Amino acid sequence: MVTVDATFLEGWLVEQRWFASKSRDLSAVNLLETLTLRESDEQPLVLALVEARFATGTHELYQVLLGAREATPKDEEGTILEKAGWELYDAVGDPEQGGILAGFFDGDREIPGAHGCVRFHHTEGAPAMGSHPDVRPMGAEQSNSSVILDDKFVLKVFRRLEAGDNPELEMLKFLTEQGFQSIARLQGWYDYSGELMDATLGVVQDYVGDATDGWELALAAIGAGDDSLIDRLRDLGAVTGDMHRALGSSMDPDFAPDEPSDDALALLTATIDEQIERVWVDLPQDDPAVEPILHRGQEIRDRLQMMSHVGVGGRYIRHHGDFHLGQTLAKPDGGWVILDFEGEPARSLRDRRRKRSPLRDVAGMLRSFAYAASASELLHGKAAPADWEERARAAFLEGYHAHVDPKLLPAGHAAIDKLLAIFELEKAVYELRYEIDNRPEWVGVPVAGIARLLQEPLPS
Repeated sequence: MVTVDATFLEGWLVEQRWFASKSRDLSAVNLLETLTLRESDEQPLVLALVEARFATGTHELYQVLLGAREATPKDEEGTILEKAGWELYDAVGDPEQGGILAGFFDGDREIPGAHGCVRFHHTEGAPAMGSHPDVRPMGAEQSNSSVILDDKFVLKVFRRLEAGDNPELEMLKFLTEQGFQSIARLQGWYDYSGELMDATLGVVQDYVGDATDGWELALAAIGAGDDSLIDRLRDLGAVTGDMHRALGSSMDPDFAPDEPSDDALALLTATIDEQIERVWVDLPQDDPAVEPILHRGQEIRDRLQMMSHVGVGGRYIRHHGDFHLGQTLAKPDGGWVILDFEGEPARSLRDRRRKRSPLRDVAGMLRSFAYAASASELLHGKAAPADWEERARAAFLEGYHAHVDPKLLPAGHAAIDKLLAIFELEKAVYELRYEIDNRPEWVGVPVAGIARLLQEPLPS
């Protein structure tokens, strides 16, 4: 049988979609902890905590579920290494091993290791998951791995780990307690505690199988010239307002609304100003797509300063943190489900748990409408109607303002519009950096958003 050794994992680890630091120089891979979830001569299952250490001296920690089986002549998905007639493989999507893992939740199992233990938790009153559910991968994901269990539940395995409760777990628990219905309900979770850290390893939620991804729905509606989506976006705005109302309604210290400090807006604009300066230094000089903003970095920074001449107002609350159409599901009955409360994967867990203005979520969704309008032409050659984005924005905002608690927002439309514009600029600058680094053909989308913000009159 294959003995687990960190040297086997090094080359495989950096090739995985969920490995966060592909552009950094990896100096070592270390196994910090291995916990045997299943002892079997034929198909053992081990949970490994793997440290990736970089030349800069920093490190990241990853969760890998390792299985071993007799090697076969055919290429098996997820194979890491073949040796002495055995193969080591990534067991997350394996039907047999996934079923074994699911069974641990029903029993609230605790499994010790050398430095800590893994505990499985079943939400009180949740239905049993069964010991041998049908297991199938959910599809390619950027930062985690998910499998569907019996078309009833989704097991999401967090790959990159940080100390503390994952926001996904915190937010789902809290919103369930608040009676917010537009989520995939939490059915269980598992975590690690010990000398290395205390960390959430994964969650189990309801599987919403009869719904359509909000991003795909938008592209299909634009392509078909179907205007009915605009009314549904009004409903999405209402659901978002209800979510923020729920998140701002508790006295729990982790969720209770905070009054923004007097210097909160100054700190926010200083951070965005720094981001603008860094991005503009690296703008490609010969790319026609960036021409509309190429020499306007200082103009954008000046406009940011003018927009910031207003008190923040409102309240700071826990929020979604990475809100866009792809984080929503549209149900056949007209309702919406909001997914993925982890926040932006590139940010630290501490940053993702930080309270901010709920308008940051609103700005993320508005930017998503801009992406949908452009993506229709980029992906399918079908241009969106010239006013589609504007009508989508108006419908969403109408539904949102009708449902959100006004006390969470700045007082007056002008203050709301200014703060929302600042968050949209922050998001567009983040998008610009991402597209330059990863999808140059999409650079025109954030460029258009930044150019539009420059053209609009400042709210009075």
